This record gives sequence, structure tokens and C-alpha cells, in this order.
Amino acid sequence: MSTFVLVHGAWGGAWVWRRVIGPLRGAGHEVHAVTLTGDGERAHLRRPDISLRDHIDDVLGLVDAEELTDIVLVGHSYGGMVITGAADALLARGPGWVKQLVYVDAMVPLPGEGWGQGHPPEVVQARIAAAQAHGNALPPPDPRDFGIDDGPDRDWLLRRQVPHPFGMYRVPLHFDGARWAALPRLFVDCNRPAYPTIDAMRTRVRQQPGWRIAEMATGHFPMVTRPGELSSLLLSVA
Repeated sequence: MSTFVLVHGAWGGAWVWRRVIGPLRGAGHEVHAVTLTGDGERAHLRRPDISLRDHIDDVLGLVDAEELTDIVLVGHSYGGMVITGAADALLARGPGWVKQLVYVDAMVPLPGEGWGQGHPPEVVQARIAAAQAHGNALPPPDPRDFGIDDGPDRDWLLRRQVPHPFGMYRVPLHFDGARWAALPRLFVDCNRPAYPTIDAMRTRVRQQPGWRIAEMATGHFPMVTRPGELSSLLLSVA
């Protein structure tokens, strides 16, 4: 059996994986969902200077506290930055820590890139302005932007999403690209509709060697809109 560590994206929390955790555990796997500092039920810890390093340490702290090894690291959206940094730190410890990386419609950085690189200039400027107006935190967008129309799913996200710490938006992530590239990697491309800030990553993973790519005919939050299909994909790499 495998051990899954699930890392949410901006505005989320461990709660966003709720519909996926059950099927994975039901198949006999160990599953842990992280809530990053300043998000979800840890929103009360939000402060202007939260960094990507803090979020990487959230994952490493869970791994150490639960004594996890041979991990399938799964990151959604911004969470791709976090699992890349966490994998690099774990690989630096030696073999046996990370089994597989799964990027769910996620950022896939090159060494030295930050979260905001690859985003269209108009998106960068709009996000910077929005964060500056909200204490260096990025307010959540309407779930319609993710392809989630009016109904229970949109209402659920509107209730649960919180502003996301923004201090790491243009801070580069340095990691060992060769060591990272040696890991098995799956990119889940959710492209109906496609979330524009992930477009550059969709192109990137098709140009880099070593990727398995799975397309899903849904929007940016497949763990909400297509949890069964996403669970099956995750089970395929367990």
C-alpha cells in the first residue's frame, strides 16, 4: 500500500480533498492532507511574511511527525510549488522518501522560478494589486473562474475559501533539477475549461521528458467536480 500526502492550492485547505480521501483510504492506502500555514483552518495564522519555505516546512513537518516514507506527493495548483520544494528537501536526505510526484493542474517550476512566473502580465499585475489591498494576501476568486457554475459545489467553495498568503508569489524556488527529474511524475491536465494561469505548465510538461500526462474534461478543481475520476488516477500510481 502507498502513502499519499495531498497538498492544496491557493485559497484552499485540507478540506478540499475530502471527496478523494475516502476512496484512497477505502482502497487501503494511507492518506494525509496538509493545510498550509495561513490557509483553511489555519487562516488565523496568516501574516504578511509567510513564505514558500513555511509551506514546504508544513509538508516536511507532517512527514516527520507521522514518520512517513515512500510517499506519493500530490499538489494542486500553487501546491505544485510546495511539493517540488518538499520533494527536493526529502531527496536530499537520501533514497526511500518519495515514490511519485503528481501535479494536479499545478505549477511545475524550473529551478530558480517563482509561483508567478509564467502567468500572463495582466494576471501578475492584478494579483499584486489585489494582495497589496488585503494585507499581502490574495482574495479568492469566484469559483466560476474554475469552471464551477452555480450550485452546491460553488456554494461550498465560497463558504470555505480564504485569502491566500502572497509573500512567495515572485520568490524563486531553488532545487536540484536533475534529482527531481529522476522521479516518476504525473501531470493531470484539467482543460474543460482550462484555467489560464496553468497554460504555460501544460505546454512545459509536454516538452519535458519523463512525464505521464492524463487529461480530464473538467475545470481547475477536479477533486471537487470529478473526485471519482481523480481518485482512480491517483490509485493508478499507487
